[in-house]
Amino acid sequence: MAKIRVLIVDDHPMVRQGLHTFLELHQEIEVVGEAADGLQAVEQVCQLQPDVVLMDLVMPHLDGIAATRQIRSFSPTTQVLALTSFAEDDKVFPAIEAGALGYLLKDVNPDDLVKAIQAAQRGEVPLHPNITKKLMQQVAARAGQPPTIERTEVGETDLAELTERELEVLRLIATGLNNREIAQRLIISEKTVKTHVSNILTKLHLADRTQAAIYALKVGLVKTK
Repeated sequence: MAKIRVLIVDDHPMVRQGLHTFLELHQEIEVVGEAADGLQAVEQVCQLQPDVVLMDLVMPHLDGIAATRQIRSFSPTTQVLALTSFAEDDKVFPAIEAGALGYLLKDVNPDDLVKAIQAAQRGEVPLHPNITKKLMQQVAARAGQPPTIERTEVGETDLAELTERELEVLRLIATGLNNREIAQRLIISEKTVKTHVSNILTKLHLADRTQAAIYALKVGLVKTK
């Protein structure tokens, strides 16, 4: 079984060392390189073609958001996970918009970090509930109106194309569940969930799960407290 190739990007050497040491304890993960800023990150991705990049956001020379945007433009198979100390709106939304598949805080449980990396390899990184709320608030603000199910960017009839089961799956994607968790919740197979996700992306003309989650939040399929 091929290892998941990971690039660590952070301007603090101790953070990089700690992440490197911990991740190398896991046989399924291989740390292929480190970068101290966004410019180095872009160069390293070009050279190493990692599967997953752990990307700090606030760094000199080129910040993590700009670096993520560049990486996703020339290496779409490389998944980027934002790994930062900042949970403010002006960091969260731009990072996701730039192409980060997931958004983690540096106090994440180490085991959860490994699970996130494994999920990123599958394109199934869940959104943290707090990040989900921020995304919904930002999308609604940018749209200039409250989330509504009648008017959406992809057309008024697209939701009508989804089956009831597909709507259920879309709601669960937006709440941050991965395919395995959705399968357990709905008491169906993980393979069936993958089929539903594929159908959802096709019918809604979306590229990935992150876009699907943001779409579901925007049209009001998921309510926040």
